[in-house]
Amino acid sequence: MDVYQRLTAVIESAWQELTAADTRRRDHCLEVISDVLETGRLTQDDAERAVERLVQVALSDEGHTLRESALHAIFTASTPYQLPYRVVEPLADGVDRFEPVLLGYVLGILCDTYDRAALPIIERFLDHPHPEVRREAAEAVSELSKLSAAAGRGPG
Repeated sequence: MDVYQRLTAVIESAWQELTAADTRRRDHCLEVISDVLETGRLTQDDAERAVERLVQVALSDEGHTLRESALHAIFTASTPYQLPYRVVEPLADGVDRFEPVLLGYVLGILCDTYDRAALPIIERFLDHPHPEVRREAAEAVSELSKLSAAAGRGPG
């Protein structure tokens, strides 16, 4: 079995175990998925499928710990993989469901798509009541503006 096959087997096993009743075990499964994504050794399609599943967990009513672990895994995946906006768009659609402490992940994930479609969602948080959320939003707006301009996708 080669490295790719081992990694896909590990991630598939983690998905299967994610149905366990024990929150700590489920959290561990999400950490395993995050670790596999961090390697950058999956195909882009496999990474996108994993992120789509993680988005579902992040938007679920699974509790703060699991939602945070899912968002962390998605954020981790955005380093070795260029995640298209369409894959994480449900996070943008459900952004108002996240408590302030998780919004930093969501704003960072949306920013890391380098897609200007995320800009209006991120800009909504520039006036958020929590200073940390405002700071994260300002950084994301600045970064997204720079990245899209550098990629030839200048303003407007």
